Amino acid sequence: MNPPAPRRPDREGSHEGLAYALWLPAGEGDLASAAPEPPWPAVLILHGAGSCKENHADFARLAARSGWAALSFDARGHGDSDGEMSPAAVADVIRMARLLAGVEGVDPKRVAVRGSSMGGFLAIHAAAVSEQIGGVIAICPAGEQHLRSGLREERLDMRVDADALFAWLGEHDLRDAVERLDGRPLILLHAEGDDQIPCDWSIELYERALDPRKLVLIPGGDHRSIQHDAELQAVALRWMQRQLEPSGERLWL
Repeated sequence: MNPPAPRRPDREGSHEGLAYALWLPAGEGDLASAAPEPPWPAVLILHGAGSCKENHADFARLAARSGWAALSFDARGHGDSDGEMSPAAVADVIRMARLLAGVEGVDPKRVAVRGSSMGGFLAIHAAAVSEQIGGVIAICPAGEQHLRSGLREERLDMRVDADALFAWLGEHDLRDAVERLDGRPLILLHAEGDDQIPCDWSIELYERALDPRKLVLIPGGDHRSIQHDAELQAVALRWMQRQLEPSGERLWL
């Protein structure tokens, strides 16, 4: 007997040139009977350099099973989205967060962003300048220095306006952006065996952040291992959901 095919997104489309996929807690069959009543928390999923939205469908399905609406999209320069990666990527994250907040059934006050590597970098920068984003899950987030090195050595597999992005990266600092989260919840997850982005970087970001915050360091592993670890995905979602409770009672542990 063949196992059932993985659940498909409830909706796929393009918004201002950005290709996206949306999963809702209310699905078909058994999923429909178990779906929580709205309003739902929601999570916007950001992939890393050279990746695409499909590579994080496992997290989107887990989020939907856990009562979240989840939207993933291809950053410019990737997948089916138009254009090139550029400094406008931060504005794109905010644009897609607004799209997600406007989905019927979503609680616009409980929209979090989850990003890995370059996606973690964009998630923090976008949250620092937009109150639309209520919290950040950052997995092995890259810093400006890591992305500039990747551009210089042409290691980033994406369509990119390299000159504009390189200059913008030189003018910003993720440590400052973390401080500007102004007390919105931040959870950082990092593998100690990551040889692309050292885990010391997440430790430094954690130390600059305000509460509520959480740092999860995993022995061993590599740059990609946490992204697809179902147990750690669930840990991050549960922690973020507690912080976004409408009662306003945030649990920092």
